[in-house]
Amino acid sequence: MRKSLFIITFLMCAFGSAQKNIYENRRFDELSDHHKVLAIVPFITNLDLKKSVDQNELKNLAKKEGYAVQNALETYFSKRKKRKKFNVEFQNIEDTNAILAQNGVTYDNLDIYTIKELCKILKADGIISGNLNLNILLSKGVPTNFSLLDYFSGDANYGRIGVKVSDGNSGKLLWKYEKGITKKTGKNTTELIDKMMKLASRKFPYDKEKKQRKNKN
Repeated sequence: MRKSLFIITFLMCAFGSAQKNIYENRRFDELSDHHKVLAIVPFITNLDLKKSVDQNELKNLAKKEGYAVQNALETYFSKRKKRKKFNVEFQNIEDTNAILAQNGVTYDNLDIYTIKELCKILKADGIISGNLNLNILLSKGVPTNFSLLDYFSGDANYGRIGVKVSDGNSGKLLWKYEKGITKKTGKNTTELIDKMMKLASRKFPYDKEKKQRKNKN
């Protein structure tokens, strides 16, 4: 009984924390009314590793982390899309990356393009993008040597992630979710994205159930 109460309390606290870190544009319905396809682009990653790494290697590692998040998000959305959870489609990331490359957009210069420009290039209605700040290589997995106290206190912070959805026509930010990365948030990139998006699922603006709840109100 105590164990069940603890789990419920823990989940309620985690869900409450997720709500506080979520922003939604008050004009979301108006700006996204025409949205049919969203493209997920690689995340811009900043690495601050404890060990000394050559600058070229650091850039390559950051790039791998950025693409790992893009891949993990596609996996998450694909699984939920099969259950008809969303009212939009998500562009295949292989197509996204190929189209970007064909138009001279690389990971190194991705951040100089505006949302409007990216949407025009990708023929998408909106862009899912974000930033990742890490002091470990999340794609290789977080360290497993931790105490029970570390686990419940949330110590051993590994960085922060921010996921954004932006409108292609206006370039405006529609939705954003930020979360700290610790030992509790997942052992690797895929698990991190899966856990954090599940916490935010009731607030994800393209969720069919969320839209139905809005219409009822």
